[in-house]
Formats: sequence, C-alpha cells, structure tokens
Amino acid sequence: MPETQRVLDPPALVPRSGAWRPVAAAMFVCGWGGNQFTPLLLMYRRLGGYSELSVDAFLGAYVIGLVPGLLLAGPVSDRRGRRPVLVAGTVASAVASLVLGFGASGAWAIYTGRLITGVAVGIAMSVGSSWVKELSAGADTGLAARRAALCQTAGFALGAGVAGALAQWGPWPMVTPYVVHLLIAAAVPAVLLRVPETRAAGAPGPGRGLLSGLADDLRVPRPARRRFRLVVLPMAPWVFGAAGLAYAVMPQLVQTRVGHWGLAYATALTVLTLGTGAAVQPVAKRLQRTAGPGQGRASVVAMAVMLLGAVLCAVNAALGSPWLAAVAAVALGAAYGIAVVSGLLEIQRMAGAEDLAGLTGLYYALAYSGFLLPTVLATLSHWLSYPVMLSAVALVALCCLALVVRGTRAAVPTGPARH
Repeated sequence: MPETQRVLDPPALVPRSGAWRPVAAAMFVCGWGGNQFTPLLLMYRRLGGYSELSVDAFLGAYVIGLVPGLLLAGPVSDRRGRRPVLVAGTVASAVASLVLGFGASGAWAIYTGRLITGVAVGIAMSVGSSWVKELSAGADTGLAARRAALCQTAGFALGAGVAGALAQWGPWPMVTPYVVHLLIAAAVPAVLLRVPETRAAGAPGPGRGLLSGLADDLRVPRPARRRFRLVVLPMAPWVFGAAGLAYAVMPQLVQTRVGHWGLAYATALTVLTLGTGAAVQPVAKRLQRTAGPGQGRASVVAMAVMLLGAVLCAVNAALGSPWLAAVAAVALGAAYGIAVVSGLLEIQRMAGAEDLAGLTGLYYALAYSGFLLPTVLATLSHWLSYPVMLSAVALVALCCLALVVRGTRAAVPTGPARH
C-alpha cells in the first residue's frame, strides 16, 4: 500500500506539523507504565516474598490485559474515533500505577494493577500507532512506523530504568516508582484533547453492526494472507519473546553471580536491551529499501539475529555469566528493534484506512504473546533444566527463520481488498 495514501476521513484534513507528538507522548507514558514493573521482579521476590512462578504470573496478567486492549481498542477507534479511546487508555495507565503503588502488599492488587496496565498498553500500541501514522500522512516511507516504535521503546526503556534505579537506591521501593509514573502520566490526557481527530465517529458508514465491524477489522485482507502466515505470524511472537528472554529470564539465571546488585543488574539489562532496540530501528527501513519490493530482508535479518540471541541464552543457561547475558541482551535487543518496525511496515502495507488500527492491534497481540515465554519456562523448570529449555527455544527460532525466508518470496500486497 503506498505510503502516500491518506487515511483521514473526507473532507480530508491536513494535520498540522508535529500533531503526532502528543500521541507519541501518550504511547511513551503507557509504555513507561507497562515496563516499569519488569526490573522490579527481583524486588517482589525479595521484599514481597513471592515465588519465581508468582512474579512470572504477574507478567502473565499483564499479557491477559493486553488482549482486549489490542484486539478491541483499535477497531473501536476505527468506528468511534482515536481520541476518546487513547485518552481512556492513558487514564487507565495512571490508574494502574495508583493500584500498584498503594496495593503492593497483596498479590491480587498486583494482578489487578498489571491487568489494567496491559489494557492501557494495548490501547496505546494499537490506537496510538495508527493515529501517529495518520497524523504523519505525506511523510517518507516507514517514518510513521519508526516514530511509533521509537516512542513505545523509549517509554519501555526509561520506565524500566527509572523504576529500577528508584527501587535499588530510592525510598519506599515498592511505592516510589509508581508515583513517578503517575505524575508524568497525569497531564497527557488533557494534551490529547487538542490533537486533530482522524477517524470521525461512524466513519465506516452505515449498514454494519459494531460486532461484525470489529470482526472485519481483525480479518487479514485476502491478497496478504499467505505473506501474513509466513512472515508476520512466525516473527511477531519473537518481538517480545526476545525481550522476555533478555530481561526476565537472564537476570534470574545469573542472580547468584551479581549478589545484592541483582536489581540494578536487571535494570541495566532491561535498558541495554531496549536501548539497543531503539538504536537499530532505522536499520529496518534501510534493509527494507535496499531489498526491493517483496523481499522482506528486514524480517529475515530480525529472525537471524533472534536466533543468535536465543543460542547465546542457551549457552549462558549453563555458564551463568553476567557478561554473556549482556551480550545476549544486545543481540536480542537488536532483533526486537528490527522486528517491531518491519512487522509494523508489513501490517501498514496490508491494511486499508478502515482497518488499520484493527490489524495493528492484531499484530501487537501476536507480538505480545511472546511475553508469556518466561512464565512457560518457569512452569516447565520443575521438570526440565533451563539449558535444555532454551536450546529448544533456539530450535524453534531456527524453524521460524526458515518460514520467514520462505514467506518473503510472497508478493507484497498492493491493496486492502478483503474478498
């Protein structure tokens, strides 16, 4: 789909320069709220007395909250407008920090807070990514995808970095990180009210019920289905599967080597992973451009680097080296950064104006399914060792790489025809 295609409702609006920035700010603060919890896993184990399986289950509650946020918010915003949905998501992100900060002594409060956080991040990623693209109409190819991916990655990285530092060295470690996020999130909903709306309520036209319209928005266009199955589907879960390996699994495997610096180390590993991911995101566009139409070189490179990171994790599961874990985090962060942008570019080519947010949400739902990987590994660890399990993970990554290589030979869809 040509990047010059306009997605604003007729009569066409020309968004003012920089109109996308408040939307990016909303994605940033929701990303901050979503990932501030990750480096605190060791804190909850030490100060809260929760088991490894329990803290990984907190991550699972987050993913469960993401599902409705990703799959429903985008199609609803296609029909009811971007602004009210994203405002609600940003408010939910602040409420989640309120629940987590002042209910940290009980597991159910943590589950509830993480569930709400997941809904907020799901809204921000599906609706925010689409709104940024629409407000960037006329920009060069791939710019909107990079803007959206960079904003959410920056939020993930800074949220984890600040929360981990405050938990390691600040007062009230189970409260202060959430208060900081609450303060930065408070002003964003009001700023969003001034952003031009790009999807007026009822824009798709009469004749379709809401539920049938939602189903239509989550359906991959027929010309794109083969490429979706062979490129997007096998790559998407590795986007956050890589993140989960890097900063949820690796810190636990080396915690005996880092001692009382475990929380600071987990924070550093998270920031290193996401910082690398942010730094390499422009590479995805250059790979896409140099490859030519239909080649999908960025997706192949992403999965190749992902395989390298998975192999390094499997080796380090036996060695337990903090330094090798850092190297693996760099590889996995690079794979994450290239994969998230190339996946967005694939989806934006497949989608039309009527279903952009819906398909973006579907893509992110697939991507976030990979964040369940640490919980799966923690559950299986009662029967299998981490070297064995991570070797199996690397083997699955190899199979997915083979599928993506095959799938990149499928033609890039030229339009969003659905029948």
